[in-house]
Amino acid sequence: MYKAIIIDDERLARNELKKLLADFSEIEIIGEATNAKEGIEKIESLAPDLVFLDVQMPGKTGFDMLLELEKAPHVIFVTAYDEFALKAFEVNALDYLMKPVEPKRLKDALQKLQQAEEKEIASTLLTSNRGVLSENDQVFVKDGERCWFVKLGEVRLFESVGNYAKVFFGTNKPLILKSLNALEEKLDDRVFFRANRKHIINLRMIEKVEPFFNGGLMLDLKGGEKIEVSRRQAVKFKEMMSL
Repeated sequence: MYKAIIIDDERLARNELKKLLADFSEIEIIGEATNAKEGIEKIESLAPDLVFLDVQMPGKTGFDMLLELEKAPHVIFVTAYDEFALKAFEVNALDYLMKPVEPKRLKDALQKLQQAEEKEIASTLLTSNRGVLSENDQVFVKDGERCWFVKLGEVRLFESVGNYAKVFFGTNKPLILKSLNALEEKLDDRVFFRANRKHIINLRMIEKVEPFFNGGLMLDLKGGEKIEVSRRQAVKFKEMMSL
């Protein structure tokens, strides 16, 4: 069961959405709000799993509201305006529904919620309280219907994708719901190196190192990926590798 809040200044729109959601037994509506201020208060007091959020509201927009939250729940935007769709995905919204909401689109959006929750559960081994994980540790990775037990030493690259990270091993690239910063804290820094803002690499998977633009480096990994090491990180990399 997922607890949800509807934030929309239009009472008719809230009622229409509640009517549609009555067909989904896994969703429980635990609150409503008519503007961003109320929405923040409800989210902080009720801690929902999901928010159905309008974009255009009196005062602050739905996007403004999200910026003020310390920890945002999953968000599905529900709006009459399609020009905000791209921005919605930049803030990692699950989906973007146009009013009037079609039942089929609502069903699709709620499936994305379930998939996101599965990814969150699947990445729990990378957030355990065991401290730093060694390259011999096995972690459980689940992406959609597929699951793997993979030894960390076989992972050649982690790539940031918003709040998720793509895990590269063999020919697989599943997503886990974990930020690169959180992963960096769990990984052995003698094996895994933060090359730049978007990538953590396995040092044992490097095939070639070349000088690159502006004092940086370009690394060729065993899977064929080319990863740039930023100028600042290149200094640290050279020290570690005694280059």
